[in-house]
Amino acid sequence: MLDVRLKGHSLRYYHTAVSAPGHGLPQYSSVGYVDGIQIKTYNSDTGRTVPVAPWMKRLESDYWEGETQNGNNAVAVYKTNVRIAMYRYNQTGGFHSFQEMYGCELRDDGSTSGYWQYGYDGKDFLALDTERGVYIPLTDRAQRSTQRWNDPRELAGERAQYYLQTECIKWLREYIELGKEELDRRVPPEVKVSSQQSDGVSKLHCQVYGFYPRDVDVIWKRNGIEIPFDETKQVLPNTDGTYQITVTVEVLPDEREKYSCHVDHSSLNETLIVTWDNKEYITRHSYLIFAAVSLVFLFGHVVGMKMKCSGE
Repeated sequence: MLDVRLKGHSLRYYHTAVSAPGHGLPQYSSVGYVDGIQIKTYNSDTGRTVPVAPWMKRLESDYWEGETQNGNNAVAVYKTNVRIAMYRYNQTGGFHSFQEMYGCELRDDGSTSGYWQYGYDGKDFLALDTERGVYIPLTDRAQRSTQRWNDPRELAGERAQYYLQTECIKWLREYIELGKEELDRRVPPEVKVSSQQSDGVSKLHCQVYGFYPRDVDVIWKRNGIEIPFDETKQVLPNTDGTYQITVTVEVLPDEREKYSCHVDHSSLNETLIVTWDNKEYITRHSYLIFAAVSLVFLFGHVVGMKMKCSGE
């Protein structure tokens, strides 16, 4: 499991450019996040960078003017990136998108890390090897771009590596100070394991909800051995600013007691382990029976009342 209990903060940026405006998307947009909280955004339709998190409004107007200028300058650069990617894929038309994602993390023990990745039409294109400061292709179509960016005269990888290690961490520290009250809060998760059976298939659901910050690790174990998952575990936001996630595993009906859900979160001092409680399943099952009986009773009562009224 990932050591999500090691407290820290992250700063992440997402840039998206499309070949032509449409599908409800501006030609270029960028969004910044600290610990999963959106802090600012820019899009080419408005031509402005604006704060999203309330505490970001404390920054001076000079900061926002500078960020707006950076966004306006980026529009032409990303338009070019889309055209180059289309050329690499031998495309002359159609709707296409180019994505750039990068960010850094600062942990409470002082260690840092970062990443930088590019995508095209939703698929990986190339990425930065943050240890060596060079770009690596993630598809054959990215070979030429990788060679050009790694050219000693470009040093694009080294510049990106330097940014992640210095500027990114510097701004992350400043944003942490601005939003300290919200960013440092820790809300432990509630965990519930429930059983569901349909079409001869029995499933166990591990529902983890009401936690903050967003990073969480949820796994299933059978007799103490972790069960691998191929599907992406999706963490969803709640309206109160906390998060939720449900992880499901298929089991044999008579083996439910062998499974346990393990949850790690920065608000917890140790892994939270929750097993299936047979009573919970019986309660759910009994509730469904009770609900069905209640509906029959209600229907009979209504019919009886109507007949009575008709008789009158």
